[in-house]
Amino acid sequence: METITLTISDETLRDGEQQVGLLFTPEMKYNLAHQIAKTGVHQIALMPAVHATEEQLVETLVMQGLEKRIAASTMMTRSFIDLSKSCGVKQIILFHAVSDRLLFLRDVEISQQPLYQGKTIDDSIPNAVIDRLRQTMLQKVVEHLRYAASQGLKIYFAAEDASRADFDFLVECIRVFMPYLQQFLLCDTVGVLTPEKTFVWMRDLLEYTNHPSLSVHFHNDMGLALENTIQAVVAGAVGISGTFGGIGERSGNVALDQVLNGLRLRFGWEVDGIDYDAVAALSDYFAQHNIRAHPPYSPQSQRHEAGIHVHSLLRDRHSYAIFPYGQPEIWFGKCSGVSNVQYLFERHLCHPLTRDHYERLSLAIKTLAIQENRSFSVAEVVQMLQSGKLGTDLSPLDPP
Repeated sequence: METITLTISDETLRDGEQQVGLLFTPEMKYNLAHQIAKTGVHQIALMPAVHATEEQLVETLVMQGLEKRIAASTMMTRSFIDLSKSCGVKQIILFHAVSDRLLFLRDVEISQQPLYQGKTIDDSIPNAVIDRLRQTMLQKVVEHLRYAASQGLKIYFAAEDASRADFDFLVECIRVFMPYLQQFLLCDTVGVLTPEKTFVWMRDLLEYTNHPSLSVHFHNDMGLALENTIQAVVAGAVGISGTFGGIGERSGNVALDQVLNGLRLRFGWEVDGIDYDAVAALSDYFAQHNIRAHPPYSPQSQRHEAGIHVHSLLRDRHSYAIFPYGQPEIWFGKCSGVSNVQYLFERHLCHPLTRDHYERLSLAIKTLAIQENRSFSVAEVVQMLQSGKLGTDLSPLDPP
């Protein structure tokens, strides 16, 4: 066996828990964090801003000796960077979209212009607008990279939807951001890559950017995340990000246990620092607790809960749903947000409410999801509203 150096970043307790219907109890997350640490992974990613329970989890794990492994996934604002640092972490994963599709959807100025209402990036958007979006994004990210660096934090940048970004713009992002980073993480956010494309893409990016530290974070919508990740490593990626068991939103992330064992058996490569017996024990734990990813192309893989994803789906189906068939299902739980509730009332029930009402309902649903350790379908939320389970002052629907 040959020992290779490869940074392994675990997303089981963050991205993995975004799988609809999967919600770990706090006790389970504490136990899983320590079991994952035993495997020797270099990072365990958590997102303290999601909920107060996550913030407490991060603080506790840092105090319990996992400071060197815990990384806080952090939205691109100073307040969230400050929150992550206050939890005691030394490293953060800042993330931002890099594809024109998502930049267009999330731009504040675009959303306020009547000219672009109801439009997506597919509607012949002027090049000047796209250039403005890209430059605004570069300036925003650099500003926050500098701020995070000034706070003494080690920074990793996750380029959301990198696989659908303009190649030349992605090269520019890598060149501009790398002076502040430990690694630049390339995300195949909706799983559109193929093995052949992945190898060429990774090789070309490395060549055009003078071989910086590029890592990969691939999703499994087409069932290709494992081979895509292996091809990225063969092409020169220095790190991989995924989840144990491949759990995660839609069809999940690449399964770290499969990648580690695949490299070992296929090429005779063992990753330095990884305890393969501990990896096997973790896989056994998942099997015992019936924790598994939704299969690609299954109806379950069409379900969406994360608030930021639902917000984009409401304006552009192709933002997070790549298949032309089937209708994405909106679900509700710990990771859902105001957009989920807005979808329920404005699209499904045709009964618009105020923003304040949406926010209070969203919080009530999150609280109940955590209490009951589950996610809810549209039908279940409607029933809870009619029965007053979410609070009589939050239930504008008459019972049948």
